Amino acid sequence: MTAVLPVRRPGAAASLPPAEDTRSAAARWAGLTRRIVGRLTPWLVRGVLGLALVAFAVLAVGPHVFGYRTMTMLTGSMAPEIEPGDITIVTPISVDDVTEGMVITYHIPIDDHRVVTHRVVSVERNPAGALTVQTKGDANEANDPWVAMLQGDTAYQVRAVVPEVGNVIQALRTPMIAPVLLYGAPTLLVGWLLLSIWRPTREEDQA
Repeated sequence: MTAVLPVRRPGAAASLPPAEDTRSAAARWAGLTRRIVGRLTPWLVRGVLGLALVAFAVLAVGPHVFGYRTMTMLTGSMAPEIEPGDITIVTPISVDDVTEGMVITYHIPIDDHRVVTHRVVSVERNPAGALTVQTKGDANEANDPWVAMLQGDTAYQVRAVVPEVGNVIQALRTPMIAPVLLYGAPTLLVGWLLLSIWRPTREEDQA
C-alpha cells in the first residue's frame, strides 16, 4: 500500500487552523445564561414571596390570632441579648406573675412615657396593693432611675427575639423603598404567574 504525503511548495505559507466562530460561542453563552436565569428566577420569586408571607403572618396576623405583640428594639441597653434592630415578641402575663430576672416591656413613668424593654431587678407591693418594679438594662451599669407601677392586671414578658428584622422593616418603610414594594411586588407576582402560564413546553422548544 502506498501512502501519499502532502508536499508543501517552497515559500508557501503553512495552513492555519480554522478560526472559531465567535458568534456561535456568544450565542451558546447567551443561551446558557438565559437557561440559568430562567431556572433561578422562579425560585427567587418563590423565596421572596415566601419570606413576605412569613413576615406578614408573624407581624400582622399572629398578634390578632395568638395575642402576642412585636416590638422593635431601638437602643443597645439590653445588648448582647437584644441588639438594636431586633424584634422582640412579647406575650401578656398576669401582673402577679412578674418576678425578678424577667425581661418585660412597659411604659416608663417619667418624661414621654416611652416603651422600654428591661430586666426586672426587684418587685414590691405598695400599701395599696399595687405592684411596683425596679428594672435595669443588661448593658447599663446602674438601675433605671425610676420605680414603675404596673397598671392593670396584665404585664408583657419577652418570649423570643428575632435578630435584625426591625432594621429591615425600618428600611422598607423609607419613602424611596415603600412605593417600590407597594407597586413592584404585585407587578412581579403577576409577571411570574403570566410566565408560568405561557411558558412553552419542552416539546414546543424543540420544534
